Amino acid sequence: MNHDLAVIISLLFLILGILGTFLPVLPGLVLSFGGLLVYKFGTDSGLSMAYIWIFAVLTVLSAILNYVIPARTNRKYGGTRWGSIGSVVGTFAGMFFIPIPFGFLIGMFLGVFLGELLHDFNDKKKALNSVKGSFIGFIYGTGFGFIVSLAMFLVVLYDLFKN
Repeated sequence: MNHDLAVIISLLFLILGILGTFLPVLPGLVLSFGGLLVYKFGTDSGLSMAYIWIFAVLTVLSAILNYVIPARTNRKYGGTRWGSIGSVVGTFAGMFFIPIPFGFLIGMFLGVFLGELLHDFNDKKKALNSVKGSFIGFIYGTGFGFIVSLAMFLVVLYDLFKN
């Protein structure tokens, strides 16, 4: 593969990966990790394999945490399984039916709220607390993914311009 083309593809994947940490339609860290791999193996880069292994572990860890953190924070704030199911349904519905940027977030929060109301219609405070827990979980998971994705981008930029 042409060196310049590999660098362009790598940077494109890395930038899309950073965006994907916020947008659920893009597999954020997977794209970023792919960009890192394209850079490492598609160029004559001297990037250490230690970076590849570290970012591989962090990518897998992030994927696991994206499921564990929201569930934990949802439960911590009194959420139920109904709210968790509502979160998933609302996220996908928001992506397709709320035609604004970050419509998936609105959908997710509405899904959690409505799911909790379906569980116990009279406890609106519990439903709102569950939404709060989902928001906090989303921020933690997204923040971790964003930091890892940004770190991959910065490692590639550093390696690209160090000489």
